Amino acid sequence: MARVSEISIYPIKSCRGISLPSAVVEPRGVTRDRRFMLVDARGRFISQREQPRMALIGVSETDDGYLVEAPGQDALKLPRELEGVRECRVRVHRDALDAKLADPGVNSWFTRFMGTDCGLVYMAAHQHRAVRHASAEFDDEVSFADGAPLLLISEASLDDLNARLARPVSMRRFRPNLVVTADKAFDEDGWGLIRVGEAQFEVAWPCSRCILTTVDPDSGERDEGGEPLETLKTFRRVNGPVMFGQNLLPRKLGKVRVGDEVEVLRWREA
Repeated sequence: MARVSEISIYPIKSCRGISLPSAVVEPRGVTRDRRFMLVDARGRFISQREQPRMALIGVSETDDGYLVEAPGQDALKLPRELEGVRECRVRVHRDALDAKLADPGVNSWFTRFMGTDCGLVYMAAHQHRAVRHASAEFDDEVSFADGAPLLLISEASLDDLNARLARPVSMRRFRPNLVVTADKAFDEDGWGLIRVGEAQFEVAWPCSRCILTTVDPDSGERDEGGEPLETLKTFRRVNGPVMFGQNLLPRKLGKVRVGDEVEVLRWREA
């Protein structure tokens, strides 16, 4: 029997996450997950792919927002939502949408740490981004996440990968929202529709992995040997891309908790 062992959100895309005992699932994903994002001077998103030191930006929750910390910087207080600020056009992969731009003081904090001109943007409730995938329905939406509202990985799958590595890696390399137990590695590949707590999810498509997985979340540096991506290439290629984890689309909203059973309502067709 599979159960939820960890729930995480990443308030600022590509920065450190926060582990939670429970969370509410909304149409665009877990509440407060990836609602903030860094963009360059042209409005294009910035991630650990280009700036691995983003792994060093920590985010913790406070009563009224977040505390953002990074080496060599004073702590930055950030509200849970940006209000009363101007909007700008931003790009996330193939998508262009409007987002709210933080004030100059916030943007200069990130610019100093990143060493390049950048700004912090926020996706408000009225700003929408559609899911671009054949599995999606017309009203499926996503936050600033790469492509899907949520990502799920089983502990057994990570154990299988680590057994092949000279130096094991943590689940933090893969940045899932839901970590679950499973009877065997890659059980989640066969799930089609699951119930977790009050929510239901379509296990829509496998997650393709990139160079971001080679960034050590503690040091903010890339692995010189390209691990664990190089090892994943030896046994998790599917028609070219390297797959690890499953993307989820919410089909029933509600609360999920650590310890909730993962009930498979439908298996994926072979």
